Amino acid sequence: MSEQMNQENGFGSSLALLDALGIGPVWVRRELAVEEVQEQAQQPASATPIAAAVEAVEAVGAVEQPSRAPVEPAREPTPVAERPAVQAPPAGAPKAPAAPAPRSAPVQEEGGPPAWLDEMDFAASLEPVLIPEGEDDEPMPAVDPVIARIKQMDWPQLKEQVADCRRCGLCQGRKKTVFGVGDEKAKWLFIGEGPGRNEDIQGEPFVGPAGKLLDNMLVSMGVKRGDNAYIANIVKCRPTDENGRDRPPSPQEVASCLPYLQRQIELIQPTVLVALGKTAAISLLGLDPTTPVARLRGTVHRYQELPLVVTYHPAYLLRSLQDKSKTWADLCLAMSTYQAQAR
Repeated sequence: MSEQMNQENGFGSSLALLDALGIGPVWVRRELAVEEVQEQAQQPASATPIAAAVEAVEAVGAVEQPSRAPVEPAREPTPVAERPAVQAPPAGAPKAPAAPAPRSAPVQEEGGPPAWLDEMDFAASLEPVLIPEGEDDEPMPAVDPVIARIKQMDWPQLKEQVADCRRCGLCQGRKKTVFGVGDEKAKWLFIGEGPGRNEDIQGEPFVGPAGKLLDNMLVSMGVKRGDNAYIANIVKCRPTDENGRDRPPSPQEVASCLPYLQRQIELIQPTVLVALGKTAAISLLGLDPTTPVARLRGTVHRYQELPLVVTYHPAYLLRSLQDKSKTWADLCLAMSTYQAQAR
């Protein structure tokens, strides 16, 4: 072995030394002559395992041999005849894929973005999304042409339109439409639910016992019907059930008739609104139908920037006389609001 170690430091001696260490021919120095490597590669595979190592080196390419460390004296190499012959892979067998070369870590410049950010291809990972023109635009709500015309009507045109109205099913059972009555420039506007039997016959709101009670309420406030006061209803036709009895109007009936009242308010320009009863209050304020009048009393509400006071309907007061004192308190609140608005 010492003689072999003292031989010329060539390709054969290096391979013999590695073979003697039991690690086989793995490294080949860059400075070896190419002809010398090719000669060893042309030797038969069965002669020595060195030929197989050369073929593997040619397949992957020669790499630079690291600095050699001091080598301890190795044992005598095993004779070639006693070593198992390296079997060549059978013909047609698939070759193992070459391992990908390791990527060098990117260098981060001082004060710059992190190095890993350069490896991310944002342009390739993001696909452009085309938004169709007008896709996010909300559709404009359709405008009822009748409502658009109502907003431009004067008093004679509005009265004629209400008399011929067919916007809901209430027109089928009515005798007369009940437009409203009073001073068209009044500062007080009283709004009820809808016509009853007497109103449907006469075509005027709040007639009969309930109307008389309302007139007394107006006098206590210093006004009277037709003088600085106007009286109207949420709906202009009488709502009845299958038995012909009065009933509250449905939300659809209210929605169909409310544009007429809204135009009346615009033409009158009152100072204070007084809602008489639950139906008038929830229709003007857009509240849940189950909201009781007792919850709405004692507060000054707003309808289109106008103060609105809620109290009981005169027909209800005829059945519940104990609540007349509460109604008077509501009227006092309305009068104090009126005085505050007049300042």
